[in-house]
Amino acid sequence: MTSKLTTYAPHVRAIATCAAALLAVVAIEASAKSDRQSNVSQSANAPYPNMPRVAPIGVRIDRHVPVPASAKGPPIDPAIGYRLEELGKDLYMITDNAYQSMFMVYDTGVVVVDAPPSYAAHIAKGIAEVTDKPITHLIYSHSHADHIAGAKTLGSLPTIIAHEETKRLLERAQDANRPLPTITFRDRYSLEVGSQILELSYHGNAHEPGNIFIYAPAQQTLMVVDIVFPGWMPWRRFAVAHDVPGYLAQVEEIRRIPFKILVGGHVARTGTRADVDLQREFLEDLKSAAVKALATTKPGEGVNANTARENPWAVFDDYIDRVVIQCVNELTPEWSGKLAAYDVYIWDQCYSMEQSLRID
Repeated sequence: MTSKLTTYAPHVRAIATCAAALLAVVAIEASAKSDRQSNVSQSANAPYPNMPRVAPIGVRIDRHVPVPASAKGPPIDPAIGYRLEELGKDLYMITDNAYQSMFMVYDTGVVVVDAPPSYAAHIAKGIAEVTDKPITHLIYSHSHADHIAGAKTLGSLPTIIAHEETKRLLERAQDANRPLPTITFRDRYSLEVGSQILELSYHGNAHEPGNIFIYAPAQQTLMVVDIVFPGWMPWRRFAVAHDVPGYLAQVEEIRRIPFKILVGGHVARTGTRADVDLQREFLEDLKSAAVKALATTKPGEGVNANTARENPWAVFDDYIDRVVIQCVNELTPEWSGKLAAYDVYIWDQCYSMEQSLRID
């Protein structure tokens, strides 16, 4: 059994064997094909120097680093398929320990925030455990199908609320499983239902245009989806963020809100202020490592001369790879045991940060 953080040696040995065989064939043909041979790099198909112990993208392994206890949440009963967690007075999270949504009970009804298709059929069952009041409102955190494409399983809803950018994206998508919102807003919207309040606000493009903050002030609970992943490495490339500087800025925005409980839309538990601070610390270290790697890596170093003249894409690919290798190596000793799935997505995060620093 191998782990992404145990050894990379088997992959190196396999690649080195292939490289040796290739070089032997090239040597046999050298006298007859000297011109072509002059363009073959002696390091062809060999790994870069100082390859990280974390296996790179595209290498299949048989065992990942164990998930730290700090990242785990309460278990799900397989026979039920979901669990409820009370967040405050009449406010609940419902989750399958991979996706999370929220619902608020008020005097005459229920407001649901997001309907992930993976367990949307269970949302009504979860609500029925605490009230027999009907669902009257659905709030979309943003337009992505993995968070809202279960909307129709909630029944016919007269009121769907979202940011105006979310409506624009949904009009473009023309997805019958994501009904268009009936109420939209630009900056802020306060949903007051009975004695309950949800404050909706927009803080610009980060994960995608239209992704909003949902805050329950009485319960001091904040829901922001696909930005902070409590106890976990963010999904690949900052959860495929449209705007990396915007993503970093929204982590800071979250820290300014007086919440006690964070619902991040993913993973097995809710978050705390300490979780947000930990992710911020990781992002700062990641940015610092990428800045250093960019400043100390020379483009084109070691690239075959003919390749350098004819193929600028190959030169940049080599440069980017070496920058990311340095980034991964610098972060691994400190962070590999702190965030769950570090070994799964650290290459993605270094690639994304490096590109953002160069061009954003």
